[in-house]
Amino acid sequence: MSYYSCRAFESLPWLRHGFSTRWDGGGEIISDSATLNTPNRVNENRRRMLSALGLKNAEIVSLNQIHSNRIHVVESARSQEMEKCEGDGLITNIENVALTIKTADCFPVLIVDPIHRAIGAVHSGWRGTLARVLPGAIDEMVRRYHSDPARLMAALGPGIRECCFEVGEDVARMFTEAYSEESTVRPQSGVPGKYLVNLSGVLKTQLTQSGVPMENQHDSGMCTCCNTREFFSWRAQGAAAGRMIAVIALELE
Repeated sequence: MSYYSCRAFESLPWLRHGFSTRWDGGGEIISDSATLNTPNRVNENRRRMLSALGLKNAEIVSLNQIHSNRIHVVESARSQEMEKCEGDGLITNIENVALTIKTADCFPVLIVDPIHRAIGAVHSGWRGTLARVLPGAIDEMVRRYHSDPARLMAALGPGIRECCFEVGEDVARMFTEAYSEESTVRPQSGVPGKYLVNLSGVLKTQLTQSGVPMENQHDSGMCTCCNTREFFSWRAQGAAAGRMIAVIALELE
């Protein structure tokens, strides 16, 4: 199975994680959502991804993602119950539970507390970013697991970058009002009324404001919209776009 990982996370022997691509475990590219979303294909690619990460027997936990700031705490491996929940963030300190986030331009952010062995997975599109879903997940880890933000590690996976994330004046205004940094929003050259938003930059600002040191923030730097051969992109492909998954889990000792 083709996937990306964060080198800093790989230094933790009890942690498993990865960001999938459009390439399945059989050496074939997944062409579109119709191909990807058939039940057999979804189950098979999940199996291959977990197998590649050494998580064959892990319980998969996912959410009905709604571009919100809702965070759910996974207290037991009851994946079927969690799949009925609406929200965009998952945290746990339970072993052998694979937290999963589905994306196709929105950013998957994986979080790990290496001291208290707790993890988080966040789905952050522009709505969720403005709603501060990522800081909300960190706050919940502090409350639940006594995590020290200064010791947390965070990895931003593939997502739509400033080069491609074009928005209108209404969305641009919401970002400039919330984040005054000049690098957050800039006019789209030659297109009046259109702007480019640096969503990954905003997420890193949120991490810093939450107390996560810059040296603990790890960004893949990959744009899903620029590279549709390797990633799905809602902006580039529309309704035909499938979904990648980001996975993080604490391995059984």
